[in-house]
Amino acid sequence: MKVLSVENLSFYYEEEKVLNNITFDISAGEFVILTGENGAAKSTLIKNIIGILKPATGKVTISKKNQAGKALSIGYVAQNISAFNSGFPSTVQRFVESGRYSQNRWFKRLDAIDYEHVDRALEAVGMTNMRNKLIGQLSGGQKQRIILARVFALDPDLYVLDEPTNGMDSHSRRKFYKLLKHLTKQHGKTIMMVTHADDEIEGFYDREIRLIREEGSPWRCFSMTSSNAHLLQD
Repeated sequence: MKVLSVENLSFYYEEEKVLNNITFDISAGEFVILTGENGAAKSTLIKNIIGILKPATGKVTISKKNQAGKALSIGYVAQNISAFNSGFPSTVQRFVESGRYSQNRWFKRLDAIDYEHVDRALEAVGMTNMRNKLIGQLSGGQKQRIILARVFALDPDLYVLDEPTNGMDSHSRRKFYKLLKHLTKQHGKTIMMVTHADDEIEGFYDREIRLIREEGSPWRCFSMTSSNAHLLQD
């Protein structure tokens, strides 16, 4: 089933066109990476998809139901989030736990299954030993990791991740990619992730969508090409 469909999407910043005629579909259980040179409006496209920005033309359709017929949930991680100040009144544990509170659950206690999700999420991003730290005491990279952990704890159907591995070392990144592949292949999750296409991520994802400069137009005007990850030529 199609989880995400983007049709003829264009977007302007004031009078400047930065996305042009973007069209692609993503199916349930796919791990798709979104790539392109610096300035290729990748984050802008992501924001159009999740509704932070509104396309000038075209449309974005996200399935209302998951494969089980329940309401589809989305987990979004923006690029370089480190906006917690030193007085942010929460521990890492409590912050990640908040990912388990969905609509109509705010006044219910977490159960053993919820705490299992939280533990796995913290382990996935290498923050288990930091669970009792105050968020304001963390580095920027650690804050990025706990935001990822909160999304993992939510256990969404569709993950939209904007360069989530910033601040991770090579070992952590490969472990992270392995987890994402497991989520798609074993649990049917759908993942769209902005990242760089390099040898490190080869073998983990299913498809690459690359934003490229549209020939004969201003340098910030882009179109989209998509192909099998193993056949794409840079």
